[in-house]
Amino acid sequence: MITNSKPTYFTGFKLTLLFLFVSFLSYSQNYHLNSPDHEIEVKINNSASLGYSVNFNGKVIIMESTLGFEFKNEPAMRFGFAVIESHEQLINETWKPVVKSKHAEVVDNCNELQLMVKEKSGLMRQMELTFRAYNDGVAFRTKLFRSEKNGHRQITKELTTFNIPGNPKAWVVEYGKYSSSQESEFFERTISYISDKTIAGLPFLMDYGNQCWVAITEANIDNYPAFYIGTTGVGNALTTKLAPLPGELVTGVKARFDDEVCTPWRVIMIGDSPGKLIESEIVQNLNAPCALADPSWIKPGISAWDHWWSGEVAMEIPVIKQYIDFASQMGWPYMLVDWQWYGKYAVPEADITKSAPQIDMPEIIRYAKSKNVKIILWLYNSDVNRNSAYKKAFPLYEKWGIAGIKIDFMDRDDQDMVNWYHDIIKCAAENHLMVDFHGAYKPDGIIRTYPNMITREGVMGNEYYKFSDKMSPEHNVKLAFTRMLAGQMDYTPGGFLNVTKAQYKNQTPTMVWNTRAAELSKFVIYESPLTVVCDHPDHILNQQGSDFLRIVPTTWDDIHFISGYPGDYVAIAKRSGNEWFIGIMNNSKMKEVTIKLDFIAPGVSSLSSWADAEDANSSPKNLKISTQTVQQGDLLKVKMVDNGGWVARVTVQ
Repeated sequence: MITNSKPTYFTGFKLTLLFLFVSFLSYSQNYHLNSPDHEIEVKINNSASLGYSVNFNGKVIIMESTLGFEFKNEPAMRFGFAVIESHEQLINETWKPVVKSKHAEVVDNCNELQLMVKEKSGLMRQMELTFRAYNDGVAFRTKLFRSEKNGHRQITKELTTFNIPGNPKAWVVEYGKYSSSQESEFFERTISYISDKTIAGLPFLMDYGNQCWVAITEANIDNYPAFYIGTTGVGNALTTKLAPLPGELVTGVKARFDDEVCTPWRVIMIGDSPGKLIESEIVQNLNAPCALADPSWIKPGISAWDHWWSGEVAMEIPVIKQYIDFASQMGWPYMLVDWQWYGKYAVPEADITKSAPQIDMPEIIRYAKSKNVKIILWLYNSDVNRNSAYKKAFPLYEKWGIAGIKIDFMDRDDQDMVNWYHDIIKCAAENHLMVDFHGAYKPDGIIRTYPNMITREGVMGNEYYKFSDKMSPEHNVKLAFTRMLAGQMDYTPGGFLNVTKAQYKNQTPTMVWNTRAAELSKFVIYESPLTVVCDHPDHILNQQGSDFLRIVPTTWDDIHFISGYPGDYVAIAKRSGNEWFIGIMNNSKMKEVTIKLDFIAPGVSSLSSWADAEDANSSPKNLKISTQTVQQGDLLKVKMVDNGGWVARVTVQ
């Protein structure tokens, strides 16, 4: 029911399907927006100031929270608005991703409300607010417009807050600054731990108890900085701390724009279990459809990698060919040629269009082609950017037959760097190159729009085993519930020198402090359509578990969260065609879990499993490989040792 005397415009389905109620009092305008299943409700309040709140199953999960902006050389936009237009619509569509991270088809179903607000006095500036209520969360963003003066407007602060009731558990990753590789541990805290000094990364996971899980992240970051979590210093109002522009820490300028600009979507993922968040597609749904006319050249898969991780690899033709042979023997489509292929890097004389004297790139590409393998090239970001070198290099790489590029050490997510990412991704797409960003910020769903942006790092992954003792099994389990909610992560699994915690030490070749079965589970649990394997050919070929790496896919038609808890264990099943793959990863305490095969097809199926051997607590490399017959609904008891795991492949007979 609408009682507004102002004009209101409707699109899509009738208001009766939208469940939107608007009432105007003398000094307030209040809007209610429900999710299609009515379990989530957003309330938008425009009284003294703009604000919103969110309920889930009748429980408040975001109390009244603020919206608005502060600027340099102009007053803040927060108070004294009138709603001059409102538009409502029901969105209900299904789309097929080019790169299937979780589902072959994605349902985009939500109720949307757009509000155009205008200051009642003063500069009479306008903002457009868009809210969406999905069955798995809430998202909102703001569009800002030109000012009356020519030139840039300069945002110094976004006033968006998330006012959290009570003191729920949270999994917090602190970076301590706005410029980093976003490679740190998530620690279990409570909301009261967060302060005005905190610079915590996203996604920000919370357990409210009583079957209520919430995670905060963002989607569709474009011409705007990414944000971090802190507080106002009062209560549990989490703030959006925008990454500042380079050199602007003193002035506080976070973003400049001279035309319309949209904030990224502020995303509140909501579910009755952490698995609902893992299964969610809300981040990709908040991005535009594929912008590429013909994306058929984008091919996910596994890649070998001649990196220092697996030994002190020399940048020499025989070594590169050894890794190409490795990829070919394993049936993998790619081999990543890492740093120093063009000689010195991160120096003014670096030239990414020419290989080092000892490297014959045409011969490498010829040899790889003869083995049915394609080459991916590593690049240092400043070498890519210097004198716009990428505009010359990327067309050259396409001419050479290069499949993709890995660009490293950006370590920023301010507005300038965000725009640089977009320039690189678009230029790479024009030249049929896939992109893997390292030293990168978290994903935001851009893989839907530019599926050549196939994976990125922004995670404390396997490379840390080489020089750190932080890579605990608890950390690896938590990643599935935290960082992975944002999307693809190039963790680089595949360490086959598996040892116990007591045996582990930083060395070359690199040891991995978990069992072989746990390492295999990363290939199922972690999301990365381009999966780069870290270890040396001699450590994997003809070893237990290498057969699994020949058959495991990197893209999926469906996902099913089985059970688990952050830091304890995680069990996930994923479907590729008619086959299901199951991955279970344990923390450092042995346990037995029961999984129900209610997700597999009816009838008789064959289940092949790679499990921790009975002696895996002392010999973590050892696997127990077996095959059994199963049917839909069967219960399986899976035993895992300390730091252990389990994987399986289910095939219909």
